Amino acid sequence: MTDTDRTRRPGPWDGLPPAAPVEREIARPQADEPPLDKGQNPVWAVISTLLLGGFIWFISGSWVIAVAAVWGLLVHEYGHVLAMNKLGMGPARIYIIPFLGGVAKSQRLPASEWHGVLVSLAGPAFGLLAAIPFFALFLGTGQGMWLQGVFAIALINLVNLAPAPPLDGSKALGPVLALIHPMVEKAAMVAIGVLVVFWGITNGAYIFAAFLALALFGHLLRGAWRPDGRPLTWPEAGRSVGLFVVTATACAAVGLAGLMPVTGSVGEALALGASYFGFGR
Repeated sequence: MTDTDRTRRPGPWDGLPPAAPVEREIARPQADEPPLDKGQNPVWAVISTLLLGGFIWFISGSWVIAVAAVWGLLVHEYGHVLAMNKLGMGPARIYIIPFLGGVAKSQRLPASEWHGVLVSLAGPAFGLLAAIPFFALFLGTGQGMWLQGVFAIALINLVNLAPAPPLDGSKALGPVLALIHPMVEKAAMVAIGVLVVFWGITNGAYIFAAFLALALFGHLLRGAWRPDGRPLTWPEAGRSVGLFVVTATACAAVGLAGLMPVTGSVGEALALGASYFGFGR
């Protein structure tokens, strides 16, 4: 997940004239700027990581899944950080939230909604790289337990693509829906958010469901759904949907690759993967 709803500090190139007569896409300074975000306290970051890993170990019963989930989360959030820093929103920081996950916080808001889409999809796309060590361990040892880590990492990134606040999918598809009409975005996010919360409750993910329910309620109270910055254009909307589909497909493919050596076929891998989402049980 990302957190870019913050007051920005001026970037190093703010105030310079554009090199060409095109729209400038740099982070815009805001009044009453907060002090530079120094990041999470290192001691609390370690404690939070241990609490998160221990909680995942407790509910999954697998230390491999716990290690993979924490490692995958860090790589996922670092993908957001890389994109934020590249697009002038940094210096971005990673915060670990005990029992829930993590969030990447930027120092500045995105200069455009297109930048926001890129940041939101950078986490799931980059996060898939975390599966490589677990694939390598499986190939090197032949032990199927390492494939649990592959599937866990794919699942984390795929769930984050759900278009429900505050997950990455809502920031990737929200501007596209708002381009049609702001109420279309709001209605879709609320409807999908309610479905995801219901899914979490029916599948026993009570903390996840409670977190999403509170986030959805906060979005409703906030009132303003569109962030500052240049709105998405129609060509960018098309690219946003395309990148979303490619990223979601890649996440699903990695998840199936982690299941196929166990199930032996694509069909059985799909059935097993669907069972994790509460379908076909």
